[in-house]
Amino acid sequence: MLSRRLTGSFFLPVLLALGALPSGAAQNEEALKADLSFFTDESCRELKKEVQRKDLTRFRSKLLRNVASQLLEDRYDPTYRAASYEAYPSPQALQRTIKLGDGFSRYENITGIHLGKGEHVVLVGDSGGRKLSLLLPDWMRKPPPGIEPSKDPAGWGLKRQEIRLRDGVNIVEVKKGGLAYLSYYDDHPEKAPAIPVHFPTGEVNGYFDITRHDNDDWNKLLDKAVSPILDARGKHIQVAYPVEWLNVHTRGKGVELINNYDIMLRHHYTVLGLVKYKKIPPNRILARVNYNYYMFRDRDGVAYFGNKGTMRMVANPDVVTKGDPCWGFCHEAGHVLQLRPQITWGGLTEVSCNIFSMYTRGKMGNESRLAGQKNYAKARKKIVESDPRISYLQDPDVFNRLVPFWQLHLYFLRNGKPDFYPDVMEEMRNRPDAGRGNDSIRNQFQFIRICCDVGQVDLTDFFEKWGFFYVGEIKLKDYRDYHFVVTEEMVAETKAYIAKKKYPKPSQDLTLLKD
Repeated sequence: MLSRRLTGSFFLPVLLALGALPSGAAQNEEALKADLSFFTDESCRELKKEVQRKDLTRFRSKLLRNVASQLLEDRYDPTYRAASYEAYPSPQALQRTIKLGDGFSRYENITGIHLGKGEHVVLVGDSGGRKLSLLLPDWMRKPPPGIEPSKDPAGWGLKRQEIRLRDGVNIVEVKKGGLAYLSYYDDHPEKAPAIPVHFPTGEVNGYFDITRHDNDDWNKLLDKAVSPILDARGKHIQVAYPVEWLNVHTRGKGVELINNYDIMLRHHYTVLGLVKYKKIPPNRILARVNYNYYMFRDRDGVAYFGNKGTMRMVANPDVVTKGDPCWGFCHEAGHVLQLRPQITWGGLTEVSCNIFSMYTRGKMGNESRLAGQKNYAKARKKIVESDPRISYLQDPDVFNRLVPFWQLHLYFLRNGKPDFYPDVMEEMRNRPDAGRGNDSIRNQFQFIRICCDVGQVDLTDFFEKWGFFYVGEIKLKDYRDYHFVVTEEMVAETKAYIAKKKYPKPSQDLTLLKD
């Protein structure tokens, strides 16, 4: 999605007085604006053809005179300093196309530039009136001394400085030095223009891109990093991990690490139906470091604690696809990809995300977690064989609640329909949700109907045994309090819908399936 001019050497030589501008730079804005006339556009990436060395004396700003001098001598490397950035789908656009919004990276347009504290110049070409902002996240933020990390009064989330950019000269005040990113998202990105942006100040940190770099480049980036964080991206993943731990766990293995993340997310997109229906978004899921909690997902993506043990789990390509590390990433990324509320009605927040975990963990060669934890037997005893009967939602064990959802996958996989879940997910994307909040339970009955229609099988008995047709009140806590009231009418309507289709019954008792 990102369009770049990639001429010149891999790393930019020290051509300018790197870092922040000298004191009093703000008063030079008029001079900078006057010098725009020497360039083909306001981003100042290219001189007009008629500009020659003798014209350098006419420049009013030392900064742009230096840029022009190096351009005339073909010594200016624009690889990271000057690029064109394309728009990514906004959360609203993603919601419209794939019913997913928050959770994808908000830092897609990596610049590879580190801006130190102080004043800097950012030159922006024609934006076509689109909104463009400079983002400076504090990747390495830590709780105050003496404060338990998980009880940080500032919370666990990523803090950042955001500066709105306008066309032409922008003199920005950086409060705390850090890596720079451009926030450029649009509700209709296919209609949005590429915007040229130029950073004539600051230092080059670079970033790793799986489409054009190899492991030698990875090591060079680690060796020359000026930031404690290195950015890396694949087709589906974006990573922002400390250079310190990448040197320990990923030296010479950057390609393998990013490829492994991409492969896992590709499996996620397969079960979600985005591969089959050609709807994989250009947006990536971000995996970053944090210093508050072991592992979590928030609006900025997936976060891992920056200590030796956790960083080994997520930065060593030989470890990230195995056992608990694999499950952890798949689980948190699964949260990003849960359709809400259609597969995430109350009680399923920590359940339906693990449909992705189970699928991808298996594809990566790991044993079934449900089998290893003996959840098939536990769930059957506590739910299917319970007396009095209960809903699966009333079992506090989220892995037990997962069992019926995974048994559906097992049955159809073994009976010639491996695309069962991809088709179910696509059906849900194509329909409005049935209710939210305390009415979100209505999505359960929509799900039942879709499963029967997609599978062309009468699954009434299966859902009955697992308590999907439980009638009465269900009270539970799932990051908020839910109070469901399931009526006889809701159940009868669903059963009648299925009966009318005259689908055959399954050839076996699905509640006995396990892997």
